[in-house]
Amino acid sequence: MKEKLYPWLRLITLKQMRGFEAVVNVGSVSAAARELHLTPPAVSLQLRDLEQAIAIPLLERGESGMVPTRAGRELYGLTQEINEVMGRFAENITEMKGIDHGVVSVGVVSTARYFAPMVLAEFTKIYQDIKVQLQVGNRDATMEKLESMELDFAITGLPPEHFEVKKEFISKHPQIIIAAPDHALAGNRRISLTDLKNETFLLREPGSGTRSVTDKLFSRVKGLPKTGLEFGSNETIKQAVMAGMGIAVISAHTVAAELRERRLVALDVRGTPINRKWFVVKHANKRFLPSAQALWNFVARNGKHYLPQS
Repeated sequence: MKEKLYPWLRLITLKQMRGFEAVVNVGSVSAAARELHLTPPAVSLQLRDLEQAIAIPLLERGESGMVPTRAGRELYGLTQEINEVMGRFAENITEMKGIDHGVVSVGVVSTARYFAPMVLAEFTKIYQDIKVQLQVGNRDATMEKLESMELDFAITGLPPEHFEVKKEFISKHPQIIIAAPDHALAGNRRISLTDLKNETFLLREPGSGTRSVTDKLFSRVKGLPKTGLEFGSNETIKQAVMAGMGIAVISAHTVAAELRERRLVALDVRGTPINRKWFVVKHANKRFLPSAQALWNFVARNGKHYLPQS
């Protein structure tokens, strides 16, 4: 314990530190007293007791008024850190009193960014004083933050299996194989996976949910794929497929607009679409404050209404 090493720490009070901070901010005892709604002698007494406790001068008179010494600058920095901690404490206590305030941290796998921000934006229109912190990343990175409870909850298609979670179903999440409209197989019916052996597949990076689904599809046919190229985002994959670089397994929700506009086509491959689901997921040990519970309920009940329609 630091207090055992430095017993004088117990003599320092928040009132003394607020008085000291005010003097540094405004440059004089009288001005600080007005700001704190105290008398100048009361502020002077706080400063005297503070300097006696620390046993080193904290303020000195400069051209523009009272300025902190080297030790005073150290103490002033501490007052700023304490203000930040107290501010977070106040936010947490306010949040515990109801769902109208607070901060909720939500992780979204990259594929879900095509609908999740719209759901969250609608929620913040209803609860304008709740701050939603959105973190977008691939599945592995998002699940890692969920496991460490850095996130309140996440929106994902593949809940983790290596730690216990609570989940709620949002909607179906079909995976399809896309190609450019002029692809040789476009328009063919009931294409088999073996017919795709010589195709170049455009792949998401390892750790993404889409890559996990793609790898499971490849496991059905030996030698599939013969060639593949990795990309770090769905947007890059879509552009590459449109340019004729290859075909790709992808969430139907990420290409709804391109399919409608015939910039891409979904190949009629047997075994597709691959039926997945969207979930809201939280660590089983995560205890929600009211604002997080309200957002969880909103996403679970209303998320499906914001999914792209092909």
